[in-house]
Amino acid sequence: MTMQRTIGNVILEVTEGDITKQHDIDAVVNAANAELRTGGGVAGAIHRAAGPGLAEECKSLAPIRPGDAVITSGHGLPNSHVIHCLGPVFGVDTPSDELLASCYQQALDLAERNQLGSVAFPALSTGAFGYPLPEAAQIALATVIQAAEGLRSVRRVRFVLFGREAMEAHRQELERLLPET
Repeated sequence: MTMQRTIGNVILEVTEGDITKQHDIDAVVNAANAELRTGGGVAGAIHRAAGPGLAEECKSLAPIRPGDAVITSGHGLPNSHVIHCLGPVFGVDTPSDELLASCYQQALDLAERNQLGSVAFPALSTGAFGYPLPEAAQIALATVIQAAEGLRSVRRVRFVLFGREAMEAHRQELERLLPET
C-alpha cells in the first residue's frame, strides 16, 4: 500500500518496500555509519546492491558526523546517486531531534544542488541506532513537508519503509500532518 500527498509541486509518498529497488528514483538515501562502510540493515543492503565501487568512492568522504550527509554516484544501483546520512544514536547523540532533522534537510539540499528530481528515504536512525519509530516518523515527515515549498528540482520524495511497524508509524504521521481533504 502506498500513501501519497502533494505539497506544492512535490509528491510525497510513503510505501513499504526495498530501498535498493527504487528504479524510478534519482537518489536513494543510505542510513550510513560514520565511516561510510558496509554495515547491517539499510547500509548493508545498499552497499551489497551497489557493489564495491561504492565503498571505494566513500573512503575519501569519511568520516561524517551525526546530522551530516554526503553524496556519491549510485554504482550498481538503479539510481544515479546515493546520499549517505549519519543519523543520531538515540539517547547518545544530542540533540537527537535536531540531528535527525538535519539528516533529512541536508539530503534534500544535496539533491537540489545536484538537480535531482526524486529522493527515496529509509526510516533513518530507527534500526540499530534505536530512535523510536513514532518520533522519528514525525521528525522526518515534518522536515520534508517544511522543506517541500523551497524545493525547485526535487519533485518526488518517497519514504521506503521496511516492515509493517515502520509503514504504519509513517502512515499515521502523514495522515496527522496532512489529512486527506
